[in-house]
Amino acid sequence: MPINSDADIEVTAFDWVPEPAQGLVKDLRVRWALEEARFDYRVRLIGLERPPGYAGEQPFQQVPCFRDGQVQIFETGAILQYLGEKSEALLPREPRAKYRAIQWTYAALSSIEPFVQFRALLNNFWAAHAWAEPSKPTFDQLAQLRLGQLSDRLGDSEWLDGDRFTIADIMMVTVLRIATRAGLIGDRPNLHAYVQRGEARPPFGQALDDQLTTFRKHEPQGEAA
Repeated sequence: MPINSDADIEVTAFDWVPEPAQGLVKDLRVRWALEEARFDYRVRLIGLERPPGYAGEQPFQQVPCFRDGQVQIFETGAILQYLGEKSEALLPREPRAKYRAIQWTYAALSSIEPFVQFRALLNNFWAAHAWAEPSKPTFDQLAQLRLGQLSDRLGDSEWLDGDRFTIADIMMVTVLRIATRAGLIGDRPNLHAYVQRGEARPPFGQALDDQLTTFRKHEPQGEAA
């Protein structure tokens, strides 16, 4: 769905981030879900210098924040679950299938993302610190443990719950894209194929293009870059 400046749903996003983070900023998860559900939305852009009062919306001063006239919430897991409650395209209604999807959404956030995120940060944003290089073997080991367990569980399935695409796959694919960028997936062809299936979905492509187009439009010029 096209971004609509008159839509009730509003998502906050950065107007620009450095290249290592481009395509990975977490508003992508919410944009993707909105595209899958075909919900119109508008984007409120903020700079890396947060606007006054933003901490009242997001205590950690990150993106995205979400509002739709009924709720105002942050954290992508909460936002995806909320959107899933509104669209069966994102979350099944049958209780067992519904909560399998929810459990995997939070597994992506708590059991996979911290290890791959910290390892990725050691390659770029933290690379200049003296402690970064010695820390890599520890985070390599932790990330590989979790990714191996996930690979075993996914097996040859198309999605985390068989042939049914849900919010869990939005969350897990976007987490694994961090791992891919950091070179952590290794020789796990089922994880590579899983990420590629997610990226091949037209709603993902639209969400990614919208995010990257904004970054290109607001890229700093000259010395500011």
